[in-house]
Amino acid sequence: MIQSTILRFDSIDSTNLEAIRQARACAPEGLCVVAREQTAGRGRLDRSWHSPKDAGLYLSIVLRPSLAKESWPLLPLMTGLAVGNALSKSCGLRTDIKWPNDILADGRKLCGILAETTETNNGLAAVVGIGINLAREAVPPELSDTATSIESVTGAKPDLEVVLAELLKAFAERYENLQSKDGCEHLIREWCANSSYAYDRRVRVSLQSDSFTGVTRGLESDGALRVETDEGRIRIVRAGDVTALRAQNDGSIHAE
Repeated sequence: MIQSTILRFDSIDSTNLEAIRQARACAPEGLCVVAREQTAGRGRLDRSWHSPKDAGLYLSIVLRPSLAKESWPLLPLMTGLAVGNALSKSCGLRTDIKWPNDILADGRKLCGILAETTETNNGLAAVVGIGINLAREAVPPELSDTATSIESVTGAKPDLEVVLAELLKAFAERYENLQSKDGCEHLIREWCANSSYAYDRRVRVSLQSDSFTGVTRGLESDGALRVETDEGRIRIVRAGDVTALRAQNDGSIHAE
């Protein structure tokens, strides 16, 4: 099981960027970069991640998986399960996972996950970044309809060190299980059991040059989302935005 060595910063551009720099400098697997704030925090699809000082848990972990390369896309799904485990134990918080790797509470985004790869002298490495909104000030007013914090949901700001300890423990256990015999298949089952987005969820999928609506039908072996379109065709989604839809009384469809 990986043992995390924590490298702490008061302020940094991005924990993922620092973890990539450390990986290229031959950092060992398990190195964990933690910052009190990020000045250029990053999310999926080149989006920024609001990271004010002491309002969230911002960390990135260096990995050197012994997985087949085609299974590396499972890393962010594994991380989502680990975050859910950690928040349950540290905060008594029940969460949902929106494909591929947003952690939701009360239907709003509580945590984002960004997985990247980089070439190093010791071979290909992966970096997994995690941003958890701890305090209310982590969420700017313009995002209050779609994002939330642990403090907003529970009424109390959690102890960062307690959340971090539970997260690193859950992450190490999930990572070890993923690399075990039949670990990938087990992860897919676990993810589907812990996400309301896995099956029978009506969604809109927005891609770079296309968008469509349909109903989710589980995951592929590499973690891609299966969506049955309104025309009855299964489309495999490996990158893009997924938005849950709900029907109105007048028969119209709106985003949740």
